[in-house]
Amino acid sequence: MSVKANIYILFLLELALPFFVLGDNMDQPILELEHITYTYPEVKGEFAINDLSYKVYAGEWIAVIGQNGSGKSTSAKLINGLLAADSGRIKVAGEVLNAQNIWEIRRKIGMVFQNPDNQFVGATVEDDVAFGMENIGVPREEMQRRVYCALEKVRMSAFLKRKPARLSGGQKQRVAIAGVIALSPKILILDEATSMLDPKGRSEVLQTVKRLKEKKNLTVLSITHDLDEAANADRLFVMKEGELIESGKPEEIFVQADRLVEWGLDLPFSVRLNKELQRRGIEVPLGFLTEERLVNWLWTSILRK
Repeated sequence: MSVKANIYILFLLELALPFFVLGDNMDQPILELEHITYTYPEVKGEFAINDLSYKVYAGEWIAVIGQNGSGKSTSAKLINGLLAADSGRIKVAGEVLNAQNIWEIRRKIGMVFQNPDNQFVGATVEDDVAFGMENIGVPREEMQRRVYCALEKVRMSAFLKRKPARLSGGQKQRVAIAGVIALSPKILILDEATSMLDPKGRSEVLQTVKRLKEKKNLTVLSITHDLDEAANADRLFVMKEGELIESGKPEEIFVQADRLVEWGLDLPFSVRLNKELQRRGIEVPLGFLTEERLVNWLWTSILRK
């Protein structure tokens, strides 16, 4: 077989690998919570998390939604070992989280928090992305390579020497994501990571995460109040008073408009627009449509007539 043919086969295998990996891992959860309970010490007798169980598979994007105080952020801190569950167990990539392996588990999980200004510890973008690797003893040459590669992936390599204070909110969150990606985690947790950003910054961060997820088969757990953002997830977990009360694909959850209101959640913009169009006598497709799909339908079915 010719060299050119071998190169072509290797190219095809590289393209196909993520799909084979995803297929193999769909039988085994990369993240599993089993009957987790947790009570904050200062609020005795009141569960912050109550008998929480769910499974997440490699390569999925899960959006966790619910009112303030529903336990979304608490569950994320339990997964990363920042809090210790009162009962139940958490499994990450097949390993049960415990005091002995907590640091090893944390290497598999990256977290990006709400306020980008609270995440910077370095004097420059380069220093900040390198910080996590310094803590785990990555050799300097390897660290420099990873810093540049991570910033390139989030399209921030041109800001290598820039001071964090001179970045926009969206740029800061992209640098925070680069710092996490440089550590090569299997799971990325976004804890309200876009809530303090303007629409442009939010779009930058979400597009960055989506691109990384597709390239690296990254598993994403997004904790968010933004239902329009959640509409792009593979599955939704709805939490209330520390419990998982519903789960399913966005189209399965968002068609339950009345129940969303009962759960104290707003309706996504596309659902509100859909209902208003129906109120005005315009026939719209049945089921849930994302903003993009609804706009496309309006353009092809209504505006171009």
